Amino acid sequence: MTEAEAEADASRRFIALYDAHHAQVYAYAVGRAGRQLADDVVSDTFLVAWRKLATVPAPPLPWLLGVAGNVLRERYRDEVRQASLVAELRAWADEAAADVADEVTERGTVLTALARLSEDDRELLTLVAWHGLSAREAARVVGCSTATYFVRLHRARKRLQEALAGADQVARRSPIAFPVEEYSK
Repeated sequence: MTEAEAEADASRRFIALYDAHHAQVYAYAVGRAGRQLADDVVSDTFLVAWRKLATVPAPPLPWLLGVAGNVLRERYRDEVRQASLVAELRAWADEAAADVADEVTERGTVLTALARLSEDDRELLTLVAWHGLSAREAARVVGCSTATYFVRLHRARKRLQEALAGADQVARRSPIAFPVEEYSK
């Protein structure tokens, strides 16, 4: 069998698998995650099926539903991990904001700004600064070349500067400094 014939055969088997079980996998995903996530879960499930087409067992439906369940669990873990990280950054920012010292206020401003960034930007910024990795090692962690890492890092630093500017403006508004106009009436 030639490579083209093998690819055509794999495509036919996948299409048959998809046609036969799409509705059942979709119903399972809707029942577990709701309609908002069901399409993504089904897409990820059939992507795994395509990648592992040669090892999909017969009958395939239990296996497909197991894959869908794993996709849902992974999405849940990602959401929990993201929420936990944001909560931790907010706790650090709140803790730092409670201190009076200028250095602590600055730390609070930086942590607040970091909390406003995407998870990817935070990772780019902290791999070298907090975790002590070299640029080459950090690039390996995020799965790109060193040159691409530097470009992404540059963009993340720009977004951090913008977030710092916004956080600094908020920090300058002291609850003690009331506008005079409000009390002169």
